[in-house]
Amino acid sequence: MKIAIYPGSFDPVTLGHLDIIERASTLFDKLIVVVMHNAAKSPMFTVEERMDFLRCTTSHLNNVEVDGFSGLLANYAAQRGACTIVKGLRAMSDFEYEFQMALTNRKLNPDVETVFLTTSAKYMYLSSSMVKDIAQHGGKVADFVPAQIEEEIFQRMRKDG
Repeated sequence: MKIAIYPGSFDPVTLGHLDIIERASTLFDKLIVVVMHNAAKSPMFTVEERMDFLRCTTSHLNNVEVDGFSGLLANYAAQRGACTIVKGLRAMSDFEYEFQMALTNRKLNPDVETVFLTTSAKYMYLSSSMVKDIAQHGGKVADFVPAQIEEEIFQRMRKDG
């Protein structure tokens, strides 16, 4: 069984993330979408909330599992028997960082390969940070996030704002 991992912060999950998830799910027997805990970031949503968002928005994909992890991605891949790490690229600016990460993960775990998927052109500009900024300033995020979580984002902004 070919198992792949798609890691990220997904704070919140965007239509660009969902684009990569849907496309990657057709390439592997199982795709594990992993919400990574990053101490360097101050997330808007908890890991559990982000996992719930992902479960809700990927429920139509039978071979997609959602999990959370804090630690080295290379170790997680080994624990789950994954052969591939999937990374989405929006622009060349993403590539340099992701390339370094891919080489590091390969050094830490020689049994795992990294595959880069370019996002669909209509999502090239989209990031979770942009979505949060729009929402924090009262803008509508309907064109940027799955419909299932739009209200949750709006409610969080009202609560925190």
